[in-house]
Amino acid sequence: MKKNDKVIVLAGKEQGKIGNVLKVDMEKGQAIVEKINVIKRHSRARSKTPKGGIVEKEAPIHISNLMLICNKCAEPTRIGKRILEDGSRARVCKKCGELLSD
Repeated sequence: MKKNDKVIVLAGKEQGKIGNVLKVDMEKGQAIVEKINVIKRHSRARSKTPKGGIVEKEAPIHISNLMLICNKCAEPTRIGKRILEDGSRARVCKKCGELLSD
């Protein structure tokens, strides 16, 4: 899972929703997805943010609850690896075999 990948949520209250990955934390196994798992935080007025109030932001969701959507076949799919002729590795869609953009 990488930044700007299109994913679908498999489990939880946001199940079935689609969004783009904004950030991935591989140590914790979590990702922040655009407009998914939005929480409200109460913030005080500070010098950086002169206005206090309720702020909405995306909370992390576990990677096991997300599945990548292939650009070509537009289906949720698992990711495979393939070694190219030049020796570099590329991500591959398991359903259609298409190379996924990095």
